Order: sequence, then structure tokens, then C-alpha cells
Amino acid sequence: MEPREPRHPLVTVAGPTGSGKSTLAQHLAGRFAGEIVNCDSLQLYRGFDIGTAKTPLADRGQVPHHLFDVLTPQESYSAGEYAHAARAIIADISARGRLPIVVGGTGFYLRALLDGLPALPERDDPLRARLLARESVRPGSLHRILVRLDPLAAARIHARDVQKTLRALEVRLLTQRAMPPPADARPLEGFAIVKLGLDPDRTELHRRLEARTSAMFEYGLVEEVRGLLAHGATGDEKPFESLGYKQAVLYLRGSLTREEAITSTLIETRQYAKRQWTWFRRDYAIHWLRGFGDEAEIIAQAAQAIAQLSQARTLLRYSN
Repeated sequence: MEPREPRHPLVTVAGPTGSGKSTLAQHLAGRFAGEIVNCDSLQLYRGFDIGTAKTPLADRGQVPHHLFDVLTPQESYSAGEYAHAARAIIADISARGRLPIVVGGTGFYLRALLDGLPALPERDDPLRARLLARESVRPGSLHRILVRLDPLAAARIHARDVQKTLRALEVRLLTQRAMPPPADARPLEGFAIVKLGLDPDRTELHRRLEARTSAMFEYGLVEEVRGLLAHGATGDEKPFESLGYKQAVLYLRGSLTREEAITSTLIETRQYAKRQWTWFRRDYAIHWLRGFGDEAEIIAQAAQAIAQLSQARTLLRYSN
């Protein structure tokens, strides 16, 4: 029997917002000669720093970081595009004898990276512009068209999710076929994957989220948004739909008071954390750590889990 091709180690760190994923990843990268690959859809955007709790540039200088600050607010990025870029980066990190550590809370991006997505056509900007113009005049029209052309895809997409509806309709019009099933996807190959998940105490997480939300507004979120608008953004681009940024725009437009913006952000952040928990709980391969990523015991457990759950002898040669 021929020996099996050795697999490269790969670590992913998931969990709800505010659980300390970036902090844990930084510690693991330092210990195992790793490099961090972003898996947060908003941290791809330049200038969206405070509201995303993005790792400061000074700290990113200590450990190589990838897929941060690569988009302008006007650019869009699909899960398939993310998976393609991240796979290339991960392959390069491994080829240089380093440990790739994928960190972030965008579950669909992580699934696209690891499990793959069916082959789909590239984005057609002129077609998208025509479809979005129609949607702006007749809200909900794109989903109604999708129901007629691809009812199975329409059933999987919420009627108010314009971006997913747009993509499904774009694929249908370009290929003249229904969206391919998930079974057509090609998973990431050649890696021994260790999936880590942070599962902190709910009460303490809510306390931290409240403190972080208040600090975001106190230490410059509104000013950050004002600066983005001053440099050409309209406030209607996709990243401004996210937590904190949406509320900051509404505050600047006079639709919310500052207190209302803070309260709304906190409520939606708690709801988002709950959805993240629900999403990641579906993955039974995740090794759950019952605490925050900045706790010494959790960091130690994560390091131990990497050694236990992956090919230990392969990983040990990465250790400092």
C-alpha cells in the first residue's frame, strides 16, 4: 500500500462576536509560527475598523495578517470569491512552513472555504445594475421573478435578502439553469483541520458587548463613519448595513438620537451573537472551549486541542 500524502495543519477559530476570537488567534499564531487569515466579511473593508473591533495595525505587525482592508465600500465580495482568495493564501502559508489560522464569525464564508461551493459564473456588473434598478423601483420584484424561474432557490432565500436573491437570479439568467445543489461543491483538500469554537458565559458576553458598544460610540465610530462619507461613500453601500455602522449613519442623518443608536446597536449585536451560536452549533466537528479567547486557561486548552486533534507530529515542528 502506498503511503498517504501528508496533510498540512489548518486551524479555524469561530464563535460569537465579542468572544475573543482574534485575541486567541494572536496567541496561537505566536506559539505555533502561524499566520492569520480573516474570515469576517466586514473586516475585508478598508476604513471599517472601530465598529468591527478590527485588530489594530500595530498588533497586526507582530503576526502576518491576510484578507484585511482589501475592499472599498463600493466593492462587493461573494462567499465564492472569498473562498477562492482564502484557499490560495492558505496554500501559500502552508508552502512556507507556517500554520494558517482562519479566524472570524462569518459562518457562510467559513463553510464556503472548507466545504466549497458549486461552480458558478462570475459576477456580471451590467446585469446586476439593471436588476438592482428594477428592485429600487419595485421592491420585492427580484424575489418574485426568482420564484418563477428557480422556485427551489427562492425557497432557501428570505424575500427581503436582496443580495442573495440578486446572486441567485444572476446565476439563473446567465446559465439558463437552476442554482446547482450544494453536493456539487468541492471541499478543501490536503489539510488536517482543527476547528476551535469559543463558547463563553452568556451573561458575561452580554456585559462585554454592552461595554464594547458604548466604547465604540465613545471612541470614534461616528467620526469614522463621517470620514468614510467625506471620502466618497454614500452610506448606502453594503458594509453600512452592518452592526453599528447602520445606526451611526441613521444618527448622522438625524433619524436616531445618539442614545437610540447605541441601544439599537446593542440589541442587534446580541441578536447577531445568538445567530452565530446557532450557526456554528450545527458543526459537530468544532472543539468547543467554554470561555473567552483572552483567558489563559482557554488559550492553554486551545493549544492542547491543536496538538491532540490534528497530526501532532506534523504540528510540533511548527512550534517555537
